[in-house]
Amino acid sequence: MRWKPSPMLRYTWLRAGLFVVCFAVIWGLVDLRVLPAGLGSSNLLWVLLLSLVITAPLSYVLLRGVRDDASAQISQRIDRSRAAFAAKKADEDEADDAARTG
Repeated sequence: MRWKPSPMLRYTWLRAGLFVVCFAVIWGLVDLRVLPAGLGSSNLLWVLLLSLVITAPLSYVLLRGVRDDASAQISQRIDRSRAAFAAKKADEDEADDAARTG
């Protein structure tokens, strides 16, 4: 049986990969002087911040399907947790009622 990552893990890895690609492209463009470099030793910080800003809308558009799958998985987990909590609460209420009347 082959291991298949959860949709949330897949989305996380794809988003991290997209950030790495954006970082590499922006670093190359800064090195080629197509984009302005940071002042002094702040060049790395400049490239990191620009990569974060560019990655956000790209991941919103490019990873929509994967994000929807992850969201569906999280919704199912929350629904199961709520149902289990409601069942446990009902059991506790019945036990409490039985103890008070008995």
